[in-house]
Amino acid sequence: MDGFFQRVYETVKQIPCGKVATYGQIARLIGKPRASRQVGWALHVNPEPFVTPCHRVVNREGKLSGAFAFGGKNVQHDLLTKEGVTFVDDDTVDLAKHLWEI
Repeated sequence: MDGFFQRVYETVKQIPCGKVATYGQIARLIGKPRASRQVGWALHVNPEPFVTPCHRVVNREGKLSGAFAFGGKNVQHDLLTKEGVTFVDDDTVDLAKHLWEI
């Protein structure tokens, strides 16, 4: 597996239940601050979707992914809601409450 993708997956596995991270945040954490789109691609092709909680990654505004690998933003919304994540509207996570701080 590509080293970049593996670093993305290992970092995303650290996001606690009830928290979210942004694509840019993951990119910065793995030392590639300009690679947020590539982080999205890595999550899109995640080979272990129930091991790597890619539903916990949102865009910089807290918006859910329309192309979420598990079946769209409704599934992502449901998974996050089950973890106690709250929203400011139908597809925007309340980042003030749920952004993962390292």
